[in-house]
Amino acid sequence: MPVQRLNHAVLYVRDVERSVAFYREALGFEVVMSMRGAAFLQASGSSNDHDLGLFEIGPGAGPTTAGRTSVGLYHLAWEVDTLDELERIAVKLSEMGALVGASDHSSTKALYARDPDGLEFEVSWLVPASLLTDEILAGRSAIRPLDLATDKERFGAHTRGGVGVSIPA
Repeated sequence: MPVQRLNHAVLYVRDVERSVAFYREALGFEVVMSMRGAAFLQASGSSNDHDLGLFEIGPGAGPTTAGRTSVGLYHLAWEVDTLDELERIAVKLSEMGALVGASDHSSTKALYARDPDGLEFEVSWLVPASLLTDEILAGRSAIRPLDLATDKERFGAHTRGGVGVSIPA
């Protein structure tokens, strides 16, 4: 049987409490279990036991060098249901000084941010299968700046993303 989906991710962080506060404020995650030096968070609307595990390794931990001087994980990506929600998160991440980029990958609209330890993550909205066109599919070979106002006009601010792509139709 093939793999179905990513159930959760686990990150090593300098300060668990700081990271919990960040992911709660930025993405609305809630703590479902914690212990000294560790916390397990769940995204709103998730049916996973937890979506993110955080393990504290202390303030002396060096910065990640993945992708610059060593191999390693580039980023995690979380999906939102609507372009309005993507826009709300863009504003929140910007206010927090965490937003580092926003890209239009044609079939995926993406925000990029860094947590307090410099670990990068993505928040994205996927064009639903019913709205995918040959033009959109062909456009995936280029990356353009994200234009949420135009995308909301084209696809609808409340259109549920990912239907028929990442979630069943």
